[in-house]
Amino acid sequence: MFTFTHKISRRALLSTLAAVGLGISVFGAPTNAAEIDKIHFLIPGGAGGGWDGTARGTGEALTKSGIVGSASYENMSGGGGGKAIGFLIENAKSNYGTLMVNSTPIVIRSLVKRFPHNFRDLTMIAGTIGDYAAIITNKNSPLKDFKDLVAAYKKNPKKVAIGGGSVPGGMDHLVAAMAFQAAGADPTKVKYIPYDAGGKLNAAILSGEVVAGSTGFSEAVALAKSGEMRILAVTSAKRIPAFKAAPTLKEQGYDVTFVNWRGFFAAPGLPEAQANKYRMAIAKMYKTPEWEAVRARNGWVNIHNPGEKFTAFLVNQEKVIKDLMTKLGFLKK
Repeated sequence: MFTFTHKISRRALLSTLAAVGLGISVFGAPTNAAEIDKIHFLIPGGAGGGWDGTARGTGEALTKSGIVGSASYENMSGGGGGKAIGFLIENAKSNYGTLMVNSTPIVIRSLVKRFPHNFRDLTMIAGTIGDYAAIITNKNSPLKDFKDLVAAYKKNPKKVAIGGGSVPGGMDHLVAAMAFQAAGADPTKVKYIPYDAGGKLNAAILSGEVVAGSTGFSEAVALAKSGEMRILAVTSAKRIPAFKAAPTLKEQGYDVTFVNWRGFFAAPGLPEAQANKYRMAIAKMYKTPEWEAVRARNGWVNIHNPGEKFTAFLVNQEKVIKDLMTKLGFLKK
């Protein structure tokens, strides 16, 4: 059984990665009452992914509530998120006004030695939300739920490819592996195809290049509501109010639950006073109706771990994820 709760002692909260191109946009709000003039959000992946949605949703709530005067956004994909991390570290002093969004991949990629850096090399601002995972398929697919996907896999494993918006061994891959292992399959033999961001994954599902996809719930719910995709399963313990039509893995007989954390980091060496301003702005954001509108729309869970609590949480998660990846065969003992 794989169970991940919101308590720090057992938070193996695993997400998603998107990496398409480079884009910068700006969203402003009245600045007369702003506590922070502006924030630049660095997004390690492309449009349409969980990082992109989290950064833009957070910026929307901060600016609309008047806590921050304006927010700008920059998509910097590459290296599974490594390009943005390296950029922030190498250009630290000129990026004190920047917050980088990230999630479980910063832990996973360091564990598998794909990143020369890890979260300890950055200034910890705050963990902010949790996003459940989802298994999705084309709306016209004959598959109605995860049980149907499992049946298709058992009939002919070679014909069932699962796509994801993160690299092999990344979060989307781990989600699919956990789900199929719960169904009795060898998790290391599930055919996984990585795509560069949510948009390319969706195109692959719609074209039939892959049978299904592993992605974040906040991305899946938007696709399901638009009629493009069908959600076969979600990794929450109970159905999520943002889209109650989506069945859980648990109710289908597969004992798997998890929620992926996302949060914000700043450049190393950021003065503590400025870091605390960012932390206080995020803490205040949770109390605003603007944030609740963003949170509810995306089906996110509030998980607030500021500063040292964020560090302690990630140190613990690093241990839990290492155990999980070893158990699933993605890391050697």
